[in-house]
Amino acid sequence: QTVRKKIRKCKMKTVLTIAGSDASGGAGIQADIKTLTVHKVYATSCITALTAQNTKGITGIMPVPPEFFEKQMDSVFSDIKPDAVKIGMIASKEQVEIIAKYLQKYSIKQVVADPVMISTSGTVLVEEEVREVLYEKLFPNISLLTPNLPETEFLSGRKITDRKTREEAAEIIAKRWNCAVLSKGGHSEENADDFLYEISLKYPKKVWYPACRINNPNTHGTGCTLSSAIAANLAKGFSIEESVKKAKDYISGAIGAMLNLGQGNGPLDHMWDL
Repeated sequence: QTVRKKIRKCKMKTVLTIAGSDASGGAGIQADIKTLTVHKVYATSCITALTAQNTKGITGIMPVPPEFFEKQMDSVFSDIKPDAVKIGMIASKEQVEIIAKYLQKYSIKQVVADPVMISTSGTVLVEEEVREVLYEKLFPNISLLTPNLPETEFLSGRKITDRKTREEAAEIIAKRWNCAVLSKGGHSEENADDFLYEISLKYPKKVWYPACRINNPNTHGTGCTLSSAIAANLAKGFSIEESVKKAKDYISGAIGAMLNLGQGNGPLDHMWDL
């Protein structure tokens, strides 16, 4: 009986990841669960799409029907309410509406969204009708948005040429949806500096996170991993600024571990600090 009582008292912070499945395990749901587990939070998941992909590319995508996606969401929220939510790839406007509904219904405050909208080559990946629903219903419920440089330009409508224009672009996004914005620098040719713009009651918080570019081509799943690490730290009670700092340190270590798997752009070593 004593042992049972101790087990019942054992609590762990929980994070829900909403994303697509990556068959190769480097990105999406699989990367998120690895990252959350290493951060010692309990991971739950709602899959938006199945993908046939590996380090060389994607050969197929099968979106999860809205009805079944909502069953996943209801299963998680009605039983293990998350302390934080991480959102990655979304496959349809119906899924966007369902996610927004549950975030509002359960008053989830810590929500990190990685807007998978623009490819490395600059191709727009999200259809206009889906973007409209994202802008209207989901983004207003986000606490932190983590766009890369092309996405920062796209969402702000501002061309980024230097640190000043990047700060201005992040501010435009933050004020439009009343959320914090982490503009990721992974696409920069100069360095990997990230910039955080956070709205506050008195003065906006502007924080640069300097980072040297690590000479490692194996960076598949970097965006998924970073946003999941931030969500894990938010769930544990750290501020957005602290959560980003800890997540940046973690991902630098995961890239720096120089894991080399697959024939293409390989995954990070999510378990490097175990």
